[in-house]
Amino acid sequence: MVSEATLGPSMRFDGVMDADVIVVGGGLAGLAATAELARAGRRVLLLDQEPETNLGGQAFWSFGGLLLVGSPEQHRMGIKDSPELAWQDWLGSAFFDRGVDDPAGQDYWAYRWAQAYVDFAAGENRSWLHAMGVRWFPIVAWAERGGYLADGHGNSVPRFHVTWGTGPGVVAPFERRVRDAAAAGRVEFRFRHRVDELTVTGGAVDGVRGAVLEPSSAARGTRSSRTETGEFELHAPVVIVTSGGIGGNQDLVREHWPERLGPAPERMICGVPEHVDGRMLAIAGRAGGRLVNQDRMWHYTEGIQNWDPIWAKHGIRILAGPSSLWLDARGQRFPAPNFPGFDSLGTLGAITATGYDYSWFVLTEKIIEKEFALSGSEQNPDLTGKDVKLTLSRVRPGAPAPVEAFKRRGADFVVAATLAELVKGMNELTAEPLIDLADLERQIVARDREIDNPYTKDLQVMAIRNARRYRGDRLARTAAPHKILDPKAGPLIAVRLNILTRKTLGGLQTDLAGRVLGMRSGPVPSPVPGLYAAGEAAGFGGGGMHGYRSLEGSFLGGCLFSGRQAGRDAARATGA
Repeated sequence: MVSEATLGPSMRFDGVMDADVIVVGGGLAGLAATAELARAGRRVLLLDQEPETNLGGQAFWSFGGLLLVGSPEQHRMGIKDSPELAWQDWLGSAFFDRGVDDPAGQDYWAYRWAQAYVDFAAGENRSWLHAMGVRWFPIVAWAERGGYLADGHGNSVPRFHVTWGTGPGVVAPFERRVRDAAAAGRVEFRFRHRVDELTVTGGAVDGVRGAVLEPSSAARGTRSSRTETGEFELHAPVVIVTSGGIGGNQDLVREHWPERLGPAPERMICGVPEHVDGRMLAIAGRAGGRLVNQDRMWHYTEGIQNWDPIWAKHGIRILAGPSSLWLDARGQRFPAPNFPGFDSLGTLGAITATGYDYSWFVLTEKIIEKEFALSGSEQNPDLTGKDVKLTLSRVRPGAPAPVEAFKRRGADFVVAATLAELVKGMNELTAEPLIDLADLERQIVARDREIDNPYTKDLQVMAIRNARRYRGDRLARTAAPHKILDPKAGPLIAVRLNILTRKTLGGLQTDLAGRVLGMRSGPVPSPVPGLYAAGEAAGFGGGGMHGYRSLEGSFLGGCLFSGRQAGRDAARATGA
């Protein structure tokens, strides 16, 4: 029986329901919601337009990072963290400014979701996952370091916990729970079911309608057929939308691109598969859901073209330590704090301001060996495969094998013995030969002079030395300070960096139960009866809990938390 308070008194259940709940999207948020519903004994239909090979969605491809606060891993690394410090950092990054205290404001629920999420990250997140068998790499990474004042953007301390098993290791316990529920008859998968419409009766969402796509054996992440073989219509008193964001749809990315980040780049590469198309956001909007903060996005500036692509325009992000020189298209160093790993969107704005859609790293072999990692489960076979021996090899001389493969085969890499040869190679990679050898040499020599003393006025050199005060960075993330032009540190390396589309920070506005809000009943948003959302489709909760910027590690965690919230409340709403 369904709670009338949740679904609305105007809804009448005269027809036969196909399930208690329909979940649209088989990514991490959808699996988390479905697992909670099945645990509560609800009958669930889990729909996805892609074949079964894509179960787990984008989370499968991820590095598996989770933002945790006050964890045992932090304690063992000598990191002093607290909920108060984490909330200070979150507010300094989010910069909520759209009606935080106004129930009709776009940030009203986003702010409250952020509070709840930081409490979750500092509370039961780790113990909840640990009880399911999830474990973490012992060295906590320091992502998004900020580089501003204490109350500005960035993580004050390392908080990025890499899951042992990376993205697949996060997905596994939820997939296992859902598959067990399917074997017990509580969950039914409907792959190749593309939802084109949410059905509404008496103002309440009560089902989905769409097209059945032809069977596909397409490998995970690759393009699947859109040939229709039939139609379907399914009904349930609750529908949960967990369909992801718009990162694979560059037309939508450009449509919502914010002016504050400058003009949308003419050329971008994609960090997510093509099926991350944003269709369900508009479909839920037509059913009455309120879309907010659609101009808030999270794209990366350190993208490189994948030499072995899985999807169209497939790009990989370099997870760089702090030592590479970051240059604009004309070979000029970016000012502080636009250093590798400090402020993703700040650097994105600096790049677009140059009028070009690419930038450069210039570094040494010594730096690439210690500081380059690649985002993605498939680029980290040691962590993904839970191979202890292979993982320990990261601290030995030489770049990790996936990095070395890009250095040798990647279209964006130049390797040279001398700076003159490096500049020649850089200019050959671009439409215009913009790098001037004498000017680049002047900048590098000036920087190298700052290495001679333990003190310096170069803020990047300061940042390198500060990073090495943290044991985790000194062991596995930050090379010892050295001169770029020191032949013993060579050869020299340049990497052309592309804009890489990734995450949607806005979306369907939801309350803390995951119920989608709408404006049809008055000036203050109220729940759309029967409709929930979670994960990226909900801006990871509330229509944008990250605000303008992310601290990293909160995307997978946001999927888990919002999926759990929506699943638990939907279970309550459909209880007898």
